[in-house]
Amino acid sequence: MTKAGPGFSTLAIHAGAQPDPTTGARVTPIYQTTSFVFDDTDHAAALFGLQQFGNIYTRIMNPTQAVLEERVAALEGGTAALAVASGHAAQLLVFHTIMRPGDNFVAAKQLYGGSVNQFGHAFKSFDWQVRWADCVDPASFDAKIDERTKGIFIESLANPGGTFVDIAAIAEVARKHGLPLIVDNTMATPYLLRPLEHGADIVVHSLTKFIGGHGNSMGGIIVDGGTYDWSKSGKYPLLSEPRPEYAGVVLHEVFGNFAFAIAARVLGLRDLGPAISPFNAFMILTGIETLPLRMQRHCDNALAVAKWLKEHDKLSWVRYSGLDDDPNNALQKRYSPKGAGAVFTFGLKGGYDAGKRLVEGLELFSHLANIGDTRSLVIHPASTTHRQLTPEQQVAAGAGPDVIRLSIGIEDVADIVADLEQSLAKI
Repeated sequence: MTKAGPGFSTLAIHAGAQPDPTTGARVTPIYQTTSFVFDDTDHAAALFGLQQFGNIYTRIMNPTQAVLEERVAALEGGTAALAVASGHAAQLLVFHTIMRPGDNFVAAKQLYGGSVNQFGHAFKSFDWQVRWADCVDPASFDAKIDERTKGIFIESLANPGGTFVDIAAIAEVARKHGLPLIVDNTMATPYLLRPLEHGADIVVHSLTKFIGGHGNSMGGIIVDGGTYDWSKSGKYPLLSEPRPEYAGVVLHEVFGNFAFAIAARVLGLRDLGPAISPFNAFMILTGIETLPLRMQRHCDNALAVAKWLKEHDKLSWVRYSGLDDDPNNALQKRYSPKGAGAVFTFGLKGGYDAGKRLVEGLELFSHLANIGDTRSLVIHPASTTHRQLTPEQQVAAGAGPDVIRLSIGIEDVADIVADLEQSLAKI
């Protein structure tokens, strides 16, 4: 390894992992167990009292999960991580850790439709309120903040439009108001950009997507940047005040720059229970090993496909940040010089009905509600992933009636183009 430390590809293969101490197995085993034997009663008491790290019960942590957490934390440049059952579970635990009934947070309106739904509907059951801002206008976040605001949430690369967000500008708004900035980095992955380097405090992922990369396992993760002072304002009592269930321990005082990851685990995951299975953790670990190779191929293929589509007479527009004339191209080059990602959208001149016909005519592409697979994927967001939104919300999220979203895979690019060509010819 170099004096500067291991590179990204090396970390993707080795971070967090050692040969199994009992068998010598090189690949991290699947520890398919619910619970773990204690050395003695003092050892058990120390684990339950947060005086010692170790395994108690797989709902809270598991050795396979621990390797996954350390690896993603290393790739993102964070201090610690917590792997959970899905990306939605990761978001739930983040907000459970910082919010109390009656609190609010500000989120970009350009988000994955499931997140818009979770924030705007499900979170109301906890009396957590979302206030929508525009990711292309950092000042719109500033205008939504009041004394009950607990954080700002954005995506680094917005889904479905594939728009890079000016993380640093929104981080300035967060710092001005003393708030943590939470960034969903699912679409970009740490291979393309690392939000913590641009002012984020917490990063979340749907591991189901590019990090796992093979469409076979569900998972989510929270990465603690270790950058936020949870005690300064007194607004985050789960971290800054004594916890009665742990004999008065003040988590931020004891655990310092990884206190948020600990709080999300021992106060959120412990009681709410959205645990990742050891098998899914193992599958996602295997996928991570090829993340840099896959992401570069995704980006190269997507750029070639976007350039081809841009010249097609049945399309009214193509939005891909990697195109030189795209309005988002300058931000892409600033934040993600390796590429613009795999996901982008375009509009068909025939609108809603033409979009449905295109999807139904494709043969190589898989029509499903996912992104980040090795396979090329297609969906018509207005009739599927963003169906629960109002027409106005759909347009605001970049998912209007004419929009088709592609997640370009790592097949031969000539075959991807040929499939689009034959389906477009049928319209």
